[in-house]
Amino acid sequence: MSQQVANPLGLVSPAVGEEAPDFTLVNQFGEEVTLSALRGRPAVVVFFPFAFSGICTGELCEIRDNISLFSGLDARVLAVSVDSKFALRAWADQQRYDFDLLADFWPHGAAARAYGVFDEESGMAVRGTFILDADGVVRYGVVNPRGQARDFEAYRQALAELAE
Repeated sequence: MSQQVANPLGLVSPAVGEEAPDFTLVNQFGEEVTLSALRGRPAVVVFFPFAFSGICTGELCEIRDNISLFSGLDARVLAVSVDSKFALRAWADQQRYDFDLLADFWPHGAAARAYGVFDEESGMAVRGTFILDADGVVRYGVVNPRGQARDFEAYRQALAELAE
C-alpha cells in the first residue's frame, strides 16, 4: 500500500511504496547515470536548489561527512539540481564531494518534475529526498518548504529501517 508524500508545492511526488520514476542524467564528470541501472542496491535521491548556495552546501556537507551511513548499506547517493555539470564539478571539487552530483539541466528540471519537486515559478528544484530500496521502490520521501533544511536525523531513521 502506498502512502503519499506531503508536498508543500501542492504537486504529486512518488508515494512511499511506489516505484521511483526513472531518469538518466549526467554527473559532474559528464558520465550518464541511469537510476534503474542501479537496481540491486539502495539509492538516496536528493534534489536541491542550486550549487554554491548556503543551505545546499550545508546539507551536502552533512552527507559527505556522514557518508559511512550510506555506504554501510551500499546505498548510492545521487544529488540532483538544475545546475550544469560544469557548475556541479566546480562545487564538488571545492567541497570534496565524492558522490554523484547530477545535472537536471536539460530538458530543464525534467527529473525534478517527475518527482514533483520542480518549482515552475523559480525554475529550480526544491529540497526533496527519496530513499529507494534495492528494487527501486520509494521507502522514504520528504519534500521541504523553500528555505527549510532537511532533517539529517530523518535520513538515519529511514536508512535504519531499510537495513532491517
